[in-house]
Amino acid sequence: MESKKRAVALFSGGLDSILAVKLVQEQGIEVVGLHVKTGFHSHEVKEKLGIAETTPVKEAAQEINLPLVEVDTSDTYHEIIRAPKYGYGKNVNPCIDCKIRFLKTAKEFMEKEGFHFIVTGEVVNQRPMSQNLPTLRLIEKEAGVQGWVVRPLSAKLLPPSIPELKGWIDREKLLDISGRGRNRQLELAKRLGLRKIPQPSGGCLLTMEEIANRIFDHFNYGEWNEKIAQLIPIGRHFRLPTGAKVIVARNREEGMFLRKYQNEWYLFKPTSKGATALLLKETPPSEEEVKLVAALVARYSKNQPREVEVIHKGQTLRKIIGEPLGEEFIRQLRLKDTVRKEV
Repeated sequence: MESKKRAVALFSGGLDSILAVKLVQEQGIEVVGLHVKTGFHSHEVKEKLGIAETTPVKEAAQEINLPLVEVDTSDTYHEIIRAPKYGYGKNVNPCIDCKIRFLKTAKEFMEKEGFHFIVTGEVVNQRPMSQNLPTLRLIEKEAGVQGWVVRPLSAKLLPPSIPELKGWIDREKLLDISGRGRNRQLELAKRLGLRKIPQPSGGCLLTMEEIANRIFDHFNYGEWNEKIAQLIPIGRHFRLPTGAKVIVARNREEGMFLRKYQNEWYLFKPTSKGATALLLKETPPSEEEVKLVAALVARYSKNQPREVEVIHKGQTLRKIIGEPLGEEFIRQLRLKDTVRKEV
């Protein structure tokens, strides 16, 4: 008797990935969801800050009884952002390289755990950069999974995959959805009895102009590594006249997160309640830098003077009274509207 086929589905928790899984499950195929973390999704940032009991991805998997495996690639994902082989989208989103990474991760999981093929929720022509026919073929080739990816929502618009040709999955029960509209997906969700319909959202922070500005700013200063990448979504970002970067926490959770980096850089913490700041500098800060960072701390601590400790490697180096910085100077220190340059 032929063994039951097993598929690993790249699972974002969005409607398309949910529907793709359901269509495969309906054919009696065992499916496990694989969620690849990059460190640049809003729910991942909340998890990092300890303010998310669950995530939309986990909730969506529970909704359809999908076993979920999460793989964290954030320790190396900064390398893709720095030099994507196939370039960026509108901002700093390396969509094609990202999908190649996801499929490579799925391939490793498939081969290690004995799965037969890969499923994705991709819809042909939904995203102009990464979901057109030539690019889908390119992505499969680069990931080393040519023919082994089933895209249930658009399968009839694509050449038959190997699982379809082998009869593991019935092509006639798959769909031919194309474009950015959601009407057919919503109709299918209703037919399948989904109770919760995820709302469309960007999800990936790399598509945001503010995040792109922060990243290109670091590129321009020759600063880019795993630790800096982890800090990109956190806090308010400033450049001092000396060129040093300062990050000021927006809430208690961000402040606690910044404290983890006091061995690497310099932490500025009020002795009473207030905003914590991190000065990303490896050498001791100058007097001008200390005064400016303390002033930023005071500005974001209810705009009142604050006694501020300067901490490095667990030691308080000094204390200083920070006087709130004026709004005009604040605007000068904020990252400019656009800092991108060709890299």
